[in-house]
Amino acid sequence: MESKRWEEMEKDCLVKVFMRLGLDDLTLTVPFVCKSWLAVAVDPLCWQKLDFRQIDVLPWSSFSKQFSIFYSLPYFSFSHLLRLCLKRSCSSVTELRFPLKHTSLEELVLASIECPKLKVLALPILSPSEEVHLPKLINKWKHLQKLEMESKPNSFTEMVKTIGMHCGEFCGLTVSGTIGSEDALAIVDHLPNIHCLDFSRSFLVKEGLLTILNGCKGLERLNVDDCVGFDGEDREVLAMASAIKDFSNKRCRLNYEHVDEECDLGSGYYFCGFVF
Repeated sequence: MESKRWEEMEKDCLVKVFMRLGLDDLTLTVPFVCKSWLAVAVDPLCWQKLDFRQIDVLPWSSFSKQFSIFYSLPYFSFSHLLRLCLKRSCSSVTELRFPLKHTSLEELVLASIECPKLKVLALPILSPSEEVHLPKLINKWKHLQKLEMESKPNSFTEMVKTIGMHCGEFCGLTVSGTIGSEDALAIVDHLPNIHCLDFSRSFLVKEGLLTILNGCKGLERLNVDDCVGFDGEDREVLAMASAIKDFSNKRCRLNYEHVDEECDLGSGYYFCGFVF
């Protein structure tokens, strides 16, 4: 049986292979191999999952320099990369993970317009002035199922309310920060049927945790690893969480650990106080 060369493979087969590649290969490698690969690489199916956290988008990185050269750009910006990926996706993006930094509000607005089918979203770290716009952007993603946030925005309760009103398929939330009583009540009031919650590395007091455990009866997974604010071995918490299939409470503690000795950070700076 005569074997085919890669460039002679049927398009459907190549698409399935290219769908598994990272954005670095899809933008800098595959399109420049041959014309047949280029024709396949621009298929929207290859651009449904955009994970920008797997590449270094700093202007001086190797990826950024090559991207500028290959696409004849005077300089690199994340906006150039995002626009290329969204153009090739033809509004078919289902998963979008922004870089933690170097993302502007304008780029988020663009994604809210160009990604109407979005199901999974990982937000970047934004300034307080930009965070206030998140609820309006969330309103555009009607099919959103999972949301990941590295830190809790000031507009968190409004975002939860918006998700509850407009995202009927929503089932998973990941966020770190200070989860107060108001936040816990917002989750219970607007997302009572949520399946997965991840509050790892957050400040979460026992009362707030009990509010969520008592109000979100559909929880299947709850991660509170490394949280401060309650004892991980608290019997009442463990009893209420016993019905959850996947409950993780590793290294939870009631208070911050106190550092008794000063820590020399160099250049005349010292640290003394509470740490995780």
